[in-house]
Amino acid sequence: MKIKLIANPVAGGDARSKIDRAVAWLQAAGATVDLTITKKRGDAMQAAAASKQDDFDRIIAAGGDGTLNEVINGLAPSAIPLAFIPFGTTNVFALEVGIPFDVEQACAVALQGRPCSVCLGLAGDTRFLLMAGIGFDAEVVAGVSLPLKRRLGKLAYLVSSLRVLLCSVPDIVEVVDEQGRRYQGYSAIIGNGRYYGGRFSITPKASLQDDTLEVCLFRRRGRIGFLCSMVKVALGRPLAESEAWRFKGRKLTVSGSKAAVQLDGDYQGRLPETFCAVFGELTLVYPKE
Repeated sequence: MKIKLIANPVAGGDARSKIDRAVAWLQAAGATVDLTITKKRGDAMQAAAASKQDDFDRIIAAGGDGTLNEVINGLAPSAIPLAFIPFGTTNVFALEVGIPFDVEQACAVALQGRPCSVCLGLAGDTRFLLMAGIGFDAEVVAGVSLPLKRRLGKLAYLVSSLRVLLCSVPDIVEVVDEQGRRYQGYSAIIGNGRYYGGRFSITPKASLQDDTLEVCLFRRRGRIGFLCSMVKVALGRPLAESEAWRFKGRKLTVSGSKAAVQLDGDYQGRLPETFCAVFGELTLVYPKE
């Protein structure tokens, strides 16, 4: 099997040794490995786009969810199966489908797993696999510096969260679905999968195997009200209708006073934006059932 391995050497901790272990395991299993080590943002996307011109049997992204997002944006649309070895801070996709966090076990899934066609989200011209965030969480992502994230890991998001809670006042976000129904709130998560930021479930009915996106639109404006809603999410408690709208759609138009947008944990820009569900542009490698 001919493998293209695109690896982020600064994802999570001890990534370089994990990359060496992955290459050694794949070669021992009989695969030919063409390795690209990323150096800056955008390298993974370029490497994935270039790999479509060669006859690879598998492309493997090794890193965090941001690395996976870049590879997807370079690769899709493509029929080449894409596998994932999780190195990153959170690795929501690995949690979503059950990919092991052990390097060698993840390599085994990459070679021996089952290819599945999946749905992708599309925000303007940019694809996302897991979720889009609008408002609070996107402002948090925008406020996290890369050096701080490398030093503190998930704690960097906590620092940024406290800063956003204390300093920002959310404005109205309006979501219009493909049937023209309008919903208003102050922050939103558009999910393509169940999990968010780990094993927290804000869009529990979303699925990579579905051709729709699930929206959770938070309705409480004040900092205390929003914080209470997020605490309920963290504790796994359901949100009342007075706290959040939940609905599905294939095409969503979102507007608001230039609220921030994040895709798969990376800052993307600001509203307005259109989000669509696109099925069949990508094949991901899942663990065997």
